[in-house]
Amino acid sequence: MAVIKEIICTEADGSLSFGNYEVAEKQKVEGFKVGNDEYKVRTHKDVTRLSKNGSLVLETVPGATVHSLKVGERVTTFDIEGKGSTMVTLELTPDSTYSIYVDDVNIDKVNTNMTGKISFSVELDSNDNAVRIEKH
Repeated sequence: MAVIKEIICTEADGSLSFGNYEVAEKQKVEGFKVGNDEYKVRTHKDVTRLSKNGSLVLETVPGATVHSLKVGERVTTFDIEGKGSTMVTLELTPDSTYSIYVDDVNIDKVNTNMTGKISFSVELDSNDNAVRIEKH
């Protein structure tokens, strides 16, 4: 897949795609509406961050491009591309346990903290890696 030139967009299936890890200068889009929700994205080679109604959804360090993000009550899925070792942080349900799969390989089982955040590292390149996070 390719980077998202318009920084954030809604896909035909209702999922979100966002980010551009190839740009050196910070780019951001505020006030992107999907239904009653308002999203904000900032992205560049060092960080990509998506917020929904003022709360963190997903952040990558360094920056990445995320395709087809779907956040459900029990399962969150997305494809991700970037450069090298990348730390991914998501805000999910507080005090819960999740299994993280990358390309259908279970890489970790983690507990969220009181704020619901989890972090994991993944090796990225210009090919998409499929990520699935399942709540227990």
